[in-house]
Amino acid sequence: MTTETPNADLAGFIDHTVLQPDTTKETIRRFCREAVEYGFAAVCFNPIHVRLAAGLLEDTRVKVCTVVGFPLGAATPLVKAVETRDAVAAGAREVDMVINVGALKERDLDLVEKDIRGVVDAAGDRALVKVIIETCLLTDEEKVIACEIAKRAGARFVKTSSGFSKGGATVEDVALMKKTVGPDMGVKASTGVRTAELARRMIEAGASRIGTGSGLNILRGL
Repeated sequence: MTTETPNADLAGFIDHTVLQPDTTKETIRRFCREAVEYGFAAVCFNPIHVRLAAGLLEDTRVKVCTVVGFPLGAATPLVKAVETRDAVAAGAREVDMVINVGALKERDLDLVEKDIRGVVDAAGDRALVKVIIETCLLTDEEKVIACEIAKRAGARFVKTSSGFSKGGATVEDVALMKKTVGPDMGVKASTGVRTAELARRMIEAGASRIGTGSGLNILRGL
């Protein structure tokens, strides 16, 4: 049974996220407890914490999500694929990967697709893949291209941001991404969503997930 809050209906959209480098195991345990108590869709942690989280969340409905090629997206396709296989073996059921932004900008689109497809293949049918396109670094044309490639490569979501660049999710970007990928693919709005009002605007624009470390404040209307 989940804890009732003024915005409890938003809980199922939220990936309860902590990715800071100084995150401790106690923080991971707390986020997992909160995710179960409030009914969040998933927790999202760095790969080192996946096995602990998977054990804590076994027999719950909360998914364990992790990040790959994070936060710059500049690792090689091989490294991202190996990271993915390792994370899935540890219990990750969702993988948020960062694209090769530089390759996209210089229109090496074969490399961008190879990069994404390698992660999708490594995840197989054990984990869904969300592709972080880092919207704050892209033109609208590049955002569309990135979404089209992610869809073609078999990803299940596109995601706005890593949270470690110069900007986060905007309603306009979410709407553009959703228009591009269509109804059969999800959009995750990540970074900067700290209020219920903004979360609802993101959902109205087409987001089916919200990546945030402010999930409790959102549900409580703070």
